[in-house]
Amino acid sequence: MMNVSEAIRTKRAVREFRKEPLPEKDVRAILNAGRRSQSSKNRQAWRFIAIQDRETLKKISKMGTYAGHLAGAALGVLILTPPPAKFYGALFDAGQAAAYMQLAAWELGVASCLATLHEPEKAYELLGIPEEEWQVLMAISFGYPAKGKGLHFRPLRGGRREFDA
Repeated sequence: MMNVSEAIRTKRAVREFRKEPLPEKDVRAILNAGRRSQSSKNRQAWRFIAIQDRETLKKISKMGTYAGHLAGAALGVLILTPPPAKFYGALFDAGQAAAYMQLAAWELGVASCLATLHEPEKAYELLGIPEEEWQVLMAISFGYPAKGKGLHFRPLRGGRREFDA
């Protein structure tokens, strides 16, 4: 079993996935990790929409400039947050939920990548999300890395800044 430090050190964004579906137990474990993430005053001011339908994922992949990886994912998770006027800290909490889900997935051998959605009005229409209650700004793709992609731990291009920098 991977420990947290190892997961943080080795996690990479993976944008190419095998066509293999994720087992239901792994999907639930990933979503549960997001559900269990900490939130301001325990508001849990987020909603997750888990999508496994390939056609829907393809449509969503066109809603962001760099969201193309969603089209090949076994699972896409949209993270909905209330508008800032309703709860200013919701995006920070959503980021924590995203991180928890990605680390839980990585422990299971499931890769992931974040995507920003620039055309939320299309997501509202496609998925029937009430625009006045929720904003759709981010999604995460999940899947098993394509052969030779993502599960090898080479140094990051350019590395990371030194701790004291």
